[in-house]
Amino acid sequence: MISKFERTVAWRYLRSKKAEGFVSVIAGFSFAGIMLGVATLIIVMSVMNGFREELFSRILGLGGHMNAYSQTGPLTNYLELADLIEGVNGVSAVTPIIEGQTLMTTRGRASGVMVRGISQGDFAARDILFNSIKSGQLEDFRDFKIAIGSVLAKKLQLELGDKITLTSPVLKTTPFGTVPTQRSFEIAMIFDVEMYEYNSGFVFMPLPAAQKFFKFDNAVSALEIFLSRPNDIDDIRRAVDIELNGRATLYDWRDMNKSFFNALQVERNVMFLILSMIILVAAFNIISSMIMLVKEKGHDIAIMRTMGATRGNMMRIFMLAGASVGLIGTAVGSTIGILFALNIDAVKSVLEGMTGASLWDAEIRFLSEIPAVVNWAEVLVVIALAFTLSILATLYPAWRAARLDPVEALRYE
Repeated sequence: MISKFERTVAWRYLRSKKAEGFVSVIAGFSFAGIMLGVATLIIVMSVMNGFREELFSRILGLGGHMNAYSQTGPLTNYLELADLIEGVNGVSAVTPIIEGQTLMTTRGRASGVMVRGISQGDFAARDILFNSIKSGQLEDFRDFKIAIGSVLAKKLQLELGDKITLTSPVLKTTPFGTVPTQRSFEIAMIFDVEMYEYNSGFVFMPLPAAQKFFKFDNAVSALEIFLSRPNDIDDIRRAVDIELNGRATLYDWRDMNKSFFNALQVERNVMFLILSMIILVAAFNIISSMIMLVKEKGHDIAIMRTMGATRGNMMRIFMLAGASVGLIGTAVGSTIGILFALNIDAVKSVLEGMTGASLWDAEIRFLSEIPAVVNWAEVLVVIALAFTLSILATLYPAWRAARLDPVEALRYE
């Protein structure tokens, strides 16, 4: 236990006086370094977690946990396969889709888009799509009426009721030769899924219209499979594979986005390692300040030793003095970091208002807003790391203080 005597002496040594003012300055820099290191680490890790969770939820919400494709062409028996897959324990929904690249033209402007054919019921069943409808009615999503993203609508100056022409790479034979398929469509809905890539490059089309446009007679290009237990994806994939019995090939989200999510994980680990160096540098400052404090207080240490203080008392005094800097810096830094992460959009708005600059461009950052998710387990790891480094930084200076010979310290006094 730390006695009142040890706490009193340690606190007095931390207070600024003329004699040890420089020591207090270094201790202040140590406090600031640990505070900023902890706050920065919590903020950056929260944003990284938010990126991963937001992208994960939106990509899976739009594309499913698993997809079933045919390697020989369109899935012609997709209704039968969908019934088989839905019977597998852990599968929550199966959505037939048609996907294909097309060229959109309107009023002399053109843009390449990805067309995704989906039924009106399946569109409504996906919360991420149903809640993204910015204008228009779901009931109008039928026949040859389509939904386009808000960014694409703004770029091409399109509104509800406007007509666009889609050109498919699927060829058709005419008296003038073989030409790509073209058809006019009416805009029935404008959606915003808060992902720039989808808002700017995706068009949703009713499944029957997509089958006619891409010439998929009673067929689809894939089945999107959604799971009720995503953590059991390996077991569910094996069960679905058994049911398909080679009639379709399965790919899960890890196959389709493996390099992307691996890159996020590597970046997250590297950022944690690099930002931890800030705390380490601050810990070295604690070592410097404590060594200078021990040298400055050599006379006081010798007097306390001659009055009965033990080496253990001296070691605990200087460990407490150095650890207090780290503990207070960690507490303040973690509070700042958590509050910043929980209110990151408000902070961004304030900074943008003060600087007049855009701090977040959705066009190059994939998401419309800055995501931040505070992982409390990670916060505890950061706090434990900072406090552990602070304690370790005090061991050598405290050991030197405990080993100081009172006779040698007082000889030249």
